[in-house]
Amino acid sequence: MILVKPIPAFDDNYIWCLYDDVSHQAAVVDPGDAKVVIAALEAMNLELAALLITHHHFDHTGGINTLLALGDIPVYGPHSENIPQITQRLSHGETLSLLGLEFTTLEIPGHTLDHIALYSEQAEGGPILFCGDTLFAGGCGRVFEGNPGMMLASLNKLAALPANTRVYCAHEYTLANLAFAKAVEPGNPALLARITSDSQLRQQNRPTLPSTVAMELATNPFLRCDQPEVAASAAQQSEQACTDTTAVFAAIRGWKDNF
Repeated sequence: MILVKPIPAFDDNYIWCLYDDVSHQAAVVDPGDAKVVIAALEAMNLELAALLITHHHFDHTGGINTLLALGDIPVYGPHSENIPQITQRLSHGETLSLLGLEFTTLEIPGHTLDHIALYSEQAEGGPILFCGDTLFAGGCGRVFEGNPGMMLASLNKLAALPANTRVYCAHEYTLANLAFAKAVEPGNPALLARITSDSQLRQQNRPTLPSTVAMELATNPFLRCDQPEVAASAAQQSEQACTDTTAVFAAIRGWKDNF
């Protein structure tokens, strides 16, 4: 069976470790910190078989060189001059086989231009998605290199995945994201229930992840730009008319940047 375990790093990163509990082979997603990865591998008696990279930011790539010293380890990631260690570059729709699972590559630019996600329908318990810093639990990444339309299109790709897809993003930003979501859409009962349940998880020092696509569609304002209350809140914050979902997204993303 393939299992997924979070390796906490820095202040709020999660480095995701997929591993086979029979072969003890492991793949690690976005290893920003090699030290915590090595410690986790040793604690679980796992052998590193691959690295998966979603985008070039240092908190996702900073541990690559140290981990490559452990052996001949393939590095899968986007077409990006900023990540020279990648040995297999992945384009939209390309697949890779890893630990007995087949993953499909989704190009999701916006946070960075090189951002990808990896999606598999074959995991036990339902589909899994590793989406880096594009879709967060209750939120989305800042638009650093793309534009609002590009980011919204990328989020819509992820929103179109099966509702039971488990969403493994790279940061524990959930409670802050949900506080903002409540400001945008205070009348959303699913959101209010989520704030309660996720707050309880954090009080127990447990991750709020993975989320699901269904949960994000019900509570994440950046996936709800077509909802009247979200559009109305966006219009109140924007100096321009929010006449379409891209304008709504741009308004609430700018609002969140200063929230």
